Amino acid sequence: MLIGPLFLLQFAAVAALLYRVTIAYRIMPVVTAASFLITIMVVNSQTDPSYKIAWIILVLALPVVGVPLYAMAANRKMPKKLSNGTIRASQKMEGLLIPDESILPVDEESAHVFRYAMHSGFPVFQNTECRYFSSGEEWSHVYLEELKKAEHYIFMEFFIIDEGSFWDEVLEILKEKAKAGVEVKIIYDDFGSITLPWHYDRTLRSFGIEAYRFNHVRPALIFRMNNRSHRKLTIIDNRVAFTGGVNLADEYVGREERFGKWKDSALMLRGEAVWSMTVMFMGMLTYVRGDDNPVDYEHYHLPCDKVSDGGWYQPYSDTPTDSEPVAMNMHLNMIAHANRYIYIDTPYLILTEAMKNELTLAARNGVDVRILTPHIADKKLVFMITRSHYLQLLEGGVRIYEYTPGFNHTKNFVSDDRMAIIGSANTDYRSYFLHFENGVLLHNTPEIIRIREDFEKALEVSHEMTIEEMKETNVVVRMMQALLSVFIPLI
Repeated sequence: MLIGPLFLLQFAAVAALLYRVTIAYRIMPVVTAASFLITIMVVNSQTDPSYKIAWIILVLALPVVGVPLYAMAANRKMPKKLSNGTIRASQKMEGLLIPDESILPVDEESAHVFRYAMHSGFPVFQNTECRYFSSGEEWSHVYLEELKKAEHYIFMEFFIIDEGSFWDEVLEILKEKAKAGVEVKIIYDDFGSITLPWHYDRTLRSFGIEAYRFNHVRPALIFRMNNRSHRKLTIIDNRVAFTGGVNLADEYVGREERFGKWKDSALMLRGEAVWSMTVMFMGMLTYVRGDDNPVDYEHYHLPCDKVSDGGWYQPYSDTPTDSEPVAMNMHLNMIAHANRYIYIDTPYLILTEAMKNELTLAARNGVDVRILTPHIADKKLVFMITRSHYLQLLEGGVRIYEYTPGFNHTKNFVSDDRMAIIGSANTDYRSYFLHFENGVLLHNTPEIIRIREDFEKALEVSHEMTIEEMKETNVVVRMMQALLSVFIPLI
């Protein structure tokens, strides 16, 4: 209520000032020339076509505003402080995770998918097992019990923490553990958790919990606000780790009904792969702590459980500090290497051109491509953009379903009963280019069958969209969808 209006007022004031300066100093020809030069640069840049189109329209139609905005915010460059801080944190992790190609699956097609992230520094592990949770309710009981077993440390990083009965239970356990000498460290995104009391991190510290707000929200026109930590991580004693789509709020665990029945998923890991997720958290902890309070990484490298289910695991993370969209490329690799089927759960279907092309190419190659989205939206405008992609995909042979009981927040990819991805990234521009994200690539684990069965069970209560249905969409709605789709890559 405060930050949104202040942001818009500041933007309007800056735009008005730019127009006044342009007119007063008669520099419109210079601005126009700059807009044409920028257009040429954009056309020749190596980026998504939709992103190019949005900038070209903005810069040519409104050059006085578009040219300065492009100079400040184009190429998705992060603010220097945030970028340098997270890069330094990543550099301190070097040597802690060492990829070993000898651990890759013998199935060469699957090995190709793992090899991509290995080149980005993410090892493949065996000697690990997992458990898949098909709902937040199922996950919550196990999650609370594992927190109670902590003896050395609990690391937690979430996009959303919200006050409610579930967070109250979690917090009571954390307070007890902190009193008992267990190291409890929490990082939460300041925008995602904006419903928490102001400076809630100070409240947590009063309980003996080391807490940090990631990227503090400020009522100011600064572009670093756009980069959020969307990750969901919990690591306990380097023994067990959790990730997936579930946040720490009542609607995620079925204690509060918002947007109908909430569908979500989570994954629990035990074994050697947990260390990779421990390191991920400590990298972010290194950033939020700052250079004056370094993290002793090896202090947290505790012995892991000796387990194995015969599968391969590759935890990975993605950062907007580089030009490598790891989360998107992991999704693209899954689609490209599917032979029989690829099933995708996603709350937001706001696709890059590369994703749309890969999905339709797979469908035309005879792969059974199915996507499950929500039927009840949490954000009306975003849902409108999601539906704007349906027609092109349907005409390309992709089958699309909407989960009629409510909101589908699940972020799963599963293919051919042999590979799956569970993580935090949505299939949208924000997750692929602006957010910090994480996920786990699974191969040949028994739980992959459960992931596929969970998807198929959801289809039984879902509505399959048709080409005819989408062509009947009101012309005004179509126009709004088209307009929103043009500019969504910029925000």
